[in-house]
Amino acid sequence: MKLHAVILPISPEDQRLRGRARVLAQSRRAREALALSCEASGVPLGPLTTDARGAPVPFDNTHWSLSHKSRFVAAVVGPSPIGIDIEEIRPRNEELYGYVAGAAEWALAERSWETFFRYWTAKEAVLKTAGVGLSHLRKAKIHALLGRDYLIVDYGAHLWPVKHFRFQDHIVALMHDDYEVVWDLR
Repeated sequence: MKLHAVILPISPEDQRLRGRARVLAQSRRAREALALSCEASGVPLGPLTTDARGAPVPFDNTHWSLSHKSRFVAAVVGPSPIGIDIEEIRPRNEELYGYVAGAAEWALAERSWETFFRYWTAKEAVLKTAGVGLSHLRKAKIHALLGRDYLIVDYGAHLWPVKHFRFQDHIVALMHDDYEVVWDLR
């Protein structure tokens, strides 16, 4: 089976919005990406609801995940729990290095902003898959790096495979359960 991860740009007009209007525009666009993922997967788009924690509730045995940032959104559907995250790779406060990963995790790769966001997005994708929030970030550990675009996260006594896709100055992570991934950047 193939997973179709769809990435769409945010319009320049919507990028200029602020506050709640901006978040609503990003959410609408992410739902458009989700509809395209459903179409590519041959799955009818069902009702998009969340549970009390805000985790997506599957529709017709179809799991779904969304992510949005100021310039792009990402979405995916699949037959099992799934998580996607997108981030812009840009310098932040260096104290965040210690927040996102411990010394053993940093020993696996060069300490850089690209690695930081690779770790961050992988962990967030796994936490979305597990239906928990970022408060569990420190409980998720990078277990292994298996090439530039594939790594394993250890969380909740389970090893989670994550694939990455880079474009422009962004990185997308998808917890994929070893499915083939088709990256659809429009």
